[in-house]
Amino acid sequence: MQLTLLPTRGLPDQAETEIIVSGDTITVDGTAYNLGAVPEGGEATPQGGNHPFVGKITRHDGVIACRVRVVLGDDANPHQPTDPDHWSLVAHDGPVAIPATRKETTE
Repeated sequence: MQLTLLPTRGLPDQAETEIIVSGDTITVDGTAYNLGAVPEGGEATPQGGNHPFVGKITRHDGVIACRVRVVLGDDANPHQPTDPDHWSLVAHDGPVAIPATRKETTE
């Protein structure tokens, strides 16, 4: 699955978005979205506002591509990369690591 993440800062103590991919299903913060109905060469537009997707969801050469809003946790730096390529990734089955830069920890 080709994901483009659209990061936003969360409220203090708000949990960072969790994403898990399994085949054509993407689970975002515990809610599963089965994208298997998106046809090859086609697209789908999510309806309503209670979903994490921005824009159309497409499938080309068997690969689903979508843009997903994510909330960054408290450990994320306040200034994140602005290059869209930084936030674009190929997700395989399993948890997806959000590529945010993190604050340095002092021990």
